[in-house]
Amino acid sequence: MSEDSILVSREGPVARVTLNRPEIHNAFNEDVIAALQSAFDTLHDDPAIRVVVLAGEGRSFSAGADLDWMRRASTWTEDENRADAAALARMLRTIAEFPKPVVARVHGSAFGGGAGLVAASDIAIAAEEALFGFTEVRLGLVPATIAPHVIEKIGPGRALPLFLTGERFNAHRAAQIGLVHQVVSPDDIDEAVNVITRALLEAGPNAQAACKELVRTVAAAERSDADAYTAALIARVRTSPEGREGIGAFLEKRKPGWQA
Repeated sequence: MSEDSILVSREGPVARVTLNRPEIHNAFNEDVIAALQSAFDTLHDDPAIRVVVLAGEGRSFSAGADLDWMRRASTWTEDENRADAAALARMLRTIAEFPKPVVARVHGSAFGGGAGLVAASDIAIAAEEALFGFTEVRLGLVPATIAPHVIEKIGPGRALPLFLTGERFNAHRAAQIGLVHQVVSPDDIDEAVNVITRALLEAGPNAQAACKELVRTVAAAERSDADAYTAALIARVRTSPEGREGIGAFLEKRKPGWQA
C-alpha cells in the first residue's frame, strides 16, 4: 500500500482525512483500515484540532471493500478473518467515539463499508449525485461490523430492509432516513462543509465531546439510569471552566475564549 493512501492535512483547527485511492473509488483493505486508525489516533491526541472532515479523492467517497482484499480474506481461516474484522470494527468505533466532531463529505459512491464510514461520522453532507448502499448481501456477506453504527443512525426498522435487499439509494433517500444530514449540489458541497465546520468551531470543544457521550449513553440506558446520568452530566458541565466561561461570555455579551 502506498503511504499516501490516506492523506491528512490541517488548516488551523480543522483536520482533513482523505481516502486517496481514486483509481479504485477509494475502496479499502486492511492497510487502509490501519492507516485510518493511525490518523484518528494521532488527531485524538492533538489539542489544536477541533473538527475532522472525512473525504474521498476522485470520483467517489468510498466504494467499500477492495476486491483483492475480499479475495484474500476468502482464503483465510475463521480466526484470521475475525482478527481482520475486529480491526475494522475498532476503526469505525474510533471514528464514532472520536471526542471531536467528524464531518463526512460524501460524493459518488458510498457502498458497504463506505456507507459505514458515513454512519460512524457525526454529520454527513452529501452531493445530490451520491449513491449509497449496504450491498454486502449481494456478495453473500452481511454488513456486520458497520451494523452498530448504521442501526444507531437510522434505526433497525429502516436498516433491515436495506440490509436484506442490498439496494442502492440516492442522497435524498439517505437524508430521509437520517444517514445524511444535508444534500447539496456537487458544486456547493465544499461550501456546505465549510459552513457546518464554522458553526462547529463556535461551540465549546469540551461541551461537544460531552454531547457525543451524552447521545451514546442515553440511547443505550434505562430511563432511570438516563435521568441520573444526565443530571450528573449537566452539574459537571455547569461547574466546569468551559461552562462558566460560556455563560460568562453570554452574560457579558462577548465571545467565549474558545472563539478568540
